[in-house]
Amino acid sequence: MRAILPLAMALALSSAPVLARENHAILIGANTYPGLEERYWLKGPANDVALVQTYLTTAAPVPFETENVTVLSDGVTTAPTLEAIRTAFADLTARVQPGDFVYLHFSGHGTQAPALNPDAELDGLDELFLPTDIGPWSDSVGAVQNGLVDDEIGQMIDGLRARGADVWAVFDSCHSGTVTRAAPSGAEEVRTRQLPPEALSLPEPAQSRSVEDPRAAPEAPLDATDQPGSFVAFYAAQTNEVTPEKNLPKGKPGRVPHGVFTYALFETLAEYPAATYGQIGQEVLRKYATKSLARSTPMFEGDLDRVAFSGTPGTRVAQWPATRDGDTFTLPAGTLHGLAQDEILAVMASAADETAAALGHVRITDAQTFTATATPVEQEGKTLPAELPRGLTLRKITTELDFSLSIALPEPGSAPSAALAAAMEALTAESGPRLIYVAAGEPADLTLTVLPDSPRPDAIWVLPGTGLADTDYATIPSVTTADKDAAALGFTLADTLTTMARAINLLKLGDGIGAGSLDVEVEMQTRTPEDRTLRPLPTNTVPRLVPDDEVHILARNNMDVPVDVNVLYIGADYSISHWAAERMQPGDTLKRGLFKIGDSVLGAERMVVVLTPAVPQSPVENLDFLAQDALDYTREVPKGAPGLKDALAEAGFGTTTRAATALTDEAESGPAPGILQLELRTVPAGG
Repeated sequence: MRAILPLAMALALSSAPVLARENHAILIGANTYPGLEERYWLKGPANDVALVQTYLTTAAPVPFETENVTVLSDGVTTAPTLEAIRTAFADLTARVQPGDFVYLHFSGHGTQAPALNPDAELDGLDELFLPTDIGPWSDSVGAVQNGLVDDEIGQMIDGLRARGADVWAVFDSCHSGTVTRAAPSGAEEVRTRQLPPEALSLPEPAQSRSVEDPRAAPEAPLDATDQPGSFVAFYAAQTNEVTPEKNLPKGKPGRVPHGVFTYALFETLAEYPAATYGQIGQEVLRKYATKSLARSTPMFEGDLDRVAFSGTPGTRVAQWPATRDGDTFTLPAGTLHGLAQDEILAVMASAADETAAALGHVRITDAQTFTATATPVEQEGKTLPAELPRGLTLRKITTELDFSLSIALPEPGSAPSAALAAAMEALTAESGPRLIYVAAGEPADLTLTVLPDSPRPDAIWVLPGTGLADTDYATIPSVTTADKDAAALGFTLADTLTTMARAINLLKLGDGIGAGSLDVEVEMQTRTPEDRTLRPLPTNTVPRLVPDDEVHILARNNMDVPVDVNVLYIGADYSISHWAAERMQPGDTLKRGLFKIGDSVLGAERMVVVLTPAVPQSPVENLDFLAQDALDYTREVPKGAPGLKDALAEAGFGTTTRAATALTDEAESGPAPGILQLELRTVPAGG
C-alpha cells in the first residue's frame, strides 16, 4: 500500500549499513542530585542509558563501536556534571568527520527558568536539562547554577553539525512548570522527570506571550540552524507537559524504572529499525495511545523524512538468525522486539523462503530484553526434523493482540474506595472478562484513584497506568460515589471503562493490522473558515486544529480490485464517530469533506481509515456500528458480521470473550485489509 500517512509497518530491518563513516554517541543519565532533596532524585536514567548503549552496540541497524559510545551516568560511569557534559561534547566535536553520525540521549530532570534573553523565547522561558551538580537559582547572575540551557545545547549540537556530522538528539526529560497530581503509587513507584520551580528557588515565571495561530506547532526547545550536517530532535513532552518514569516492561519479573518515552522509543526502533524518523514518531504516539502510557505528547522536529541513524531503508521482515545447541535455539531479539514467552516462531532454512516452506516451529521458553531462547514444538502437524541446515532463521508468524485491559484499584482507606469495594461484585459482573482488576500499585493499563483535592473528592478518577494527571480535571473521566448505591456505581463505572476500552482496542487493532499491502494512496486534508484552500494534514508531526476547521479525505485506488473505505474518528472523550463508508472502484479517486471540529471536548484525538478489499457487486462494508457516544452508553452490535468485522467485534465491539486474538499473514490469499491512523490535537481557537 502506498500511504501518505506514515505508518512504520512498511519499513524495518536495514540491509547493508553505511560503511564510509563513524557512528558516535553521548548518553547522559542524571539520577542523583546532591544539591536537591532526595525526594527529587530519579532511578530510571541509569537504566535508560544502559538500554540505549546495549541497543546501539548490539542491535542498531548501523554499527556503533563500544569505544565510540560515551556514557555519563552517576553510579555507572562518570557523573554527568555540567563540566563533564561540556568536555564530552568538546572531545567529540574535535573527532567527528563529515558524514559521521552522532546519537545524543539526555535522561534526567528538566525545568524552565526565566530566559537569559526573553526576546528570543516565545514564552519568555529557557528550557533546562539538569546535570547532577545542579544548584539553586542565582538572582545575581539571573540563572540556575550549573543548569544546561537549551541555547547552549543547541550550540554544542551546531558544533557537531558544522563538522559535517548528522545528529539525532533525544530528550527524555520535562521542560515544564506544569503542576501534576498523582495517585498513591503503592508498590508501583512512578516519578516525573520534572523539577518544580520551588526546588530550585526559581522566581515566578514570566508571562507567556500568546501564540498568534493556535494551529502552529508548539515551540521546540531547540532551534535548528543552517549547518552542513542534518538534525533531528525527539522530545518526551511539550514544554507545558511532564513525562514519567516507571517500572518497565509491564508484567515482566525484575522490571526496573525506565523513562516511559525512552522505552517506547527503543521498542519501536527494535521493531522498525529502518523506518524514517517521522514513521518512528508516529509509532511512538500509537504506543502512547494504545498502552495508556502518559497524557503527554512527544514532539519531533528536524528532517523527519530521513531514515533513522542515516541508515538504509528496507522492508520489514520480523525474523532473526538463530544459533542451535541441541534442542535450544537462541536468537538476538527479545521483549524489546515484540517477542513474548510461549510465542510460536517458524524455523526457516533461508531468510528469503516463503513462510509456507518452514521446516517446523519452536516455542519461546524465555524472553529477555535483547535475547530469547526457544525449543521445538509440533505445530499444524509438522515436527522439526533432527537434522537442520546451518544458518537458520526464526520468523515471527503471528501478531497477538491483547484486547484485555488491566485496571489498578484505588488505595483503600477512603470513603470512595470503600464504596467501590462494596460495588466490586456489580462492577465485575457488568465489566465482562476483558476488564481485569488488580490491587493498588500493581502494573496496569489504567489506574483508579481518589483525588481529595479535586473538585469531586467523592469520585473515582480514571488515570493512565502511571497514575499521573494534570490539573485539567475536565479531561479526566470520573464517576461519583456518594450519589450511587453499589449496583449503580458498578454499572456506571463499568460503562465508563468499557467505553474507554473500545476506543483503545480499535487503536490496538490498527496497530496490529497496520497499512497492509493495498496499493491505495490516502491523504487527509484540512481547511479553515478563513482560508478555503485544502491543505494536507502534516504526518511527521501532530497537527493542531481548532473548532470549525474542516477535515477532508483524498484517496486513490491504484489496484484492479474494488476497495471499501471507512473513516472513523476517536475523540479525546473516547467517543467514536463514523464519517464515511465509500467504495472505490479500480482507478477511482475519492474526494469528499468529512466533518468540522467541534468545541465541546478538545485534546488528543485520532483518525482511523479502514481499507478493505471488496468483492465486486457486494454491499459496501459499512462500519458505522462502531460508533459510540462519549463515556455514555454502548451501542448494540450486530452479531455474525463477516470478514474484518469479525476482528473488529473481537476487539471489544461484540460479545465474544477471548482476551486476545492472533492476526495471521493473509498475503498468500490476496490483499489484506489495512488500517491507517493519524494522531492530531484539537485546541481552543484562542490558543
